Amino acid sequence: MSGGEAAEAKDRGQGSNAVKEESKPPVSKEAKEAPSAPPAELPQTARLIESYWIEEPFVKVDIASVEEMGWAVGYFVREVKLNQPEEKAYNKLVEILSKELSPPSDSSADATSHALSEARRLIAKYRSFLGGGSKESERKVEYFIRRNLLGYGPVDPMVRDVNIEDISCDGLKRAIYVWHRKHESLFSNVMMTDADFFDNFIIKLAHLAGRHVSTAFPIVDAMLPGRHRLAATYGREVSTGGSTFCIRKFREEPFSIVDLIQMGTLDLTMAAYFWLLLDLRLTLMIIGGTGAGKTSLLNALTNLFKPGLKIVTVEETAELNIPHENWVQFVTRESYGLGASKTGEVSLFELVRTSLRYRPDYIIVGEVRGDEAFVLFQAMATGHGGISTIHADSLDYALKRLTSPPMNVAETYLPVLNSACLIERVPVPGRSGELPFGRRVRFVWEVRRDGSSHTISEWNPLDDTFECDASRSSHLTDALARMGYSEDHLHEELAGREALLRWMCERNVRHYKEVAKTISQYHAKSREKTAP
Repeated sequence: MSGGEAAEAKDRGQGSNAVKEESKPPVSKEAKEAPSAPPAELPQTARLIESYWIEEPFVKVDIASVEEMGWAVGYFVREVKLNQPEEKAYNKLVEILSKELSPPSDSSADATSHALSEARRLIAKYRSFLGGGSKESERKVEYFIRRNLLGYGPVDPMVRDVNIEDISCDGLKRAIYVWHRKHESLFSNVMMTDADFFDNFIIKLAHLAGRHVSTAFPIVDAMLPGRHRLAATYGREVSTGGSTFCIRKFREEPFSIVDLIQMGTLDLTMAAYFWLLLDLRLTLMIIGGTGAGKTSLLNALTNLFKPGLKIVTVEETAELNIPHENWVQFVTRESYGLGASKTGEVSLFELVRTSLRYRPDYIIVGEVRGDEAFVLFQAMATGHGGISTIHADSLDYALKRLTSPPMNVAETYLPVLNSACLIERVPVPGRSGELPFGRRVRFVWEVRRDGSSHTISEWNPLDDTFECDASRSSHLTDALARMGYSEDHLHEELAGREALLRWMCERNVRHYKEVAKTISQYHAKSREKTAP
């Protein structure tokens, strides 16, 4: 196009665009659909928010907002790199380990510790063969042995980061995303770029969980070492973008009831109400959506159990961590049959039914969503305490789910559910310097014998406070009356428990085992006061 033609085109309102379009290379359909990839390294223009070590001096994390990603906040893993001699030594050592690694003589020995000690022994044995590198080089090689052979490869730093709750990959050449306790959802600079490596990585994760995954069986849902929960798909059989995975990390030190009070999830009065509710073996259901904090709240409430109670928990994946000696933990088992066969399957329904033979004071079901709900409600109707969680966004919807297939709980059984609470992830007013979100117990209800309900507690979103009046509880009043206590005793019990919870918060007695120990001491002193 000549200059005159360009000027003429410009007069028609299209000249400059026409010149630019001619100079552009054609864009493929894949390129148009592909999401913008984050930079592999932290750009100089990035705004650093936080930086901390995962393992000094090998791997560090930078959290920063990046201009290229529209100032979105990202999670940048910074690892040491092997130079050419070190990489050669690493590859030789991996080959040697595959041939000379011997199993531990003691079958009860920790496999990871044994493999690491063997790796160090072989590094020392073949030091000259490996190039006689410096101590620093040996430590770097050892780090990558631990990372790749004994750990989780590219995502190992994320698995080891105590701030990370979830790690998810949506497919090949897609940025891996993490859920950070402080910064929430973040893209990362880690991605799977090789299809064969990614497929083999999924196979490795499945084997670590003791499961099989393949083209014939492309979906795996299992538990990894460390009790992390794995959901993954293999290849392009069910996910068009290639293999995918999500690792939901298990918190080795669960939140205690004191932690949740200090975090503002619930207040002292509500915690005292739940405590007395559990002491009287009344029933409770925790309602909420995915990631709302149902399991964390359930686990924290178990800190409040009386010592000596018989507790039975039933879960699909073992996520509960109860500081209680008299505790039986049941976990479901998938079928090992092929096709539609259910050979060897152990369901929640069977486990809840089995739990009744253990004479439990409390049956805890991690989540009800099938016919196990019917058995649980029958157990609660015969006097067993029961706690469970359910996916719902209100009490009304939760009750409708319970009475509909596949749960099929008869409406006449609903009043055996004494109390229910709704926990949600909500915007929290007045926060500054951090994301304005938190988890709050928005409502606590009691279900009356006629099936209606009344509110015990409600969260006020305007000033982040709770309007809780536990003395309005008809179930607590009735339960204490059957034991021969007056209504004044209810106020005394609630006040005493609230005072102890406040004492623990003020002195930061927050570890779940210490909280359970303090609760046990409280009950011991109460028995001394009432002893003749």
